Amino acid sequence: MVFSNNDEGLINKKLPKELLLRTFAQNCRNIEHLNLNGCTKITDSTCYSLSRFCSKLKHLDLTSCVSITNSSLKGISEGCRHLEYLNLSWCDQITKDGVEALVRGCRGLRALLLRGCTQLEDEALKHIQNYCHELVSLNLQSCSRVTDDGVVQLCRGCPRLQALCLSGCGSLTDASLTALALNCPRLQILEAARCSHLTDAGFTLLARNCHDLEKMDLEECILITDRTLTQLSIHCPKLQALSLSHCELITDDGILHLSNSPCGHERLRVLELDNCLLITDVALEHLEHCRGLERLELYDCQQVTRAGIKRMRAQLPHVRVHAYFAPVTPPTAAGGGGPRLCRCCVIL
Repeated sequence: MVFSNNDEGLINKKLPKELLLRTFAQNCRNIEHLNLNGCTKITDSTCYSLSRFCSKLKHLDLTSCVSITNSSLKGISEGCRHLEYLNLSWCDQITKDGVEALVRGCRGLRALLLRGCTQLEDEALKHIQNYCHELVSLNLQSCSRVTDDGVVQLCRGCPRLQALCLSGCGSLTDASLTALALNCPRLQILEAARCSHLTDAGFTLLARNCHDLEKMDLEECILITDRTLTQLSIHCPKLQALSLSHCELITDDGILHLSNSPCGHERLRVLELDNCLLITDVALEHLEHCRGLERLELYDCQQVTRAGIKRMRAQLPHVRVHAYFAPVTPPTAAGGGGPRLCRCCVIL
């Protein structure tokens, strides 16, 4: 049985949601999938009702239920022991104590989303690795207190991990990538946007050990160079989506290696190169070999021209190219000079 907060007819909006959901829990004891995303007035008492009456719950989405606390997780752990998916994104009252209570009772968790749970720190990850050995997907976006120590512990206890989001965990270094490489060979998705301390050395080791990588978000990993692309092109033939936006050391040569690789020829669907200032029209010529490419982002690639995009699209007419050509301001001249040219954002 599946229930969503959008299901009209199931919710009498004239009733307080707390009372309604308590009544719902009492009368729908076979519920397995419950979506309460955005129900901001829900409190811990709702979760206690679910714990008491809905022992068959497998999938629970509490995104942005900002009033719930660690007490909710304690209740869930006691009554919903079959839980496999839990989304607690932006529930910013949750701390390591709540995570410990949760994972002690819900050891079969396969997906745990903790985006924006800004109070979480390394101790929370140590609790997860102690109890959640079946974990496949973990999202820690904007959990800025997390450090390498927590990620290393997590990887050692969760070898089945396939998807990990570390975006916004700005203190992480190559030690985290090393732990992933040595412990999580099934990794398919890595999101590490704004992790500005990560380098080619870490991604080289990751690529050489995690051959199933399909999606990588490396936006603002400002230290990486073409070497990372070379290693991905050699060792990661399943790569389908790659974001390199604001990676300003990437050049046409890196794109050449990527486009000539098995993933470039067969799998690559999305490539984001916004603010890659060294990329030129030569890179677009290389990308003509990527016959499966569906979307290309080129905002503020100052050396890419309209003519270059047009030539590429003649070879790949199905690809969506998003580009921005900044206004051109002519040199200051006596008498005011000529008119300013403004070429606006275009989808080509």
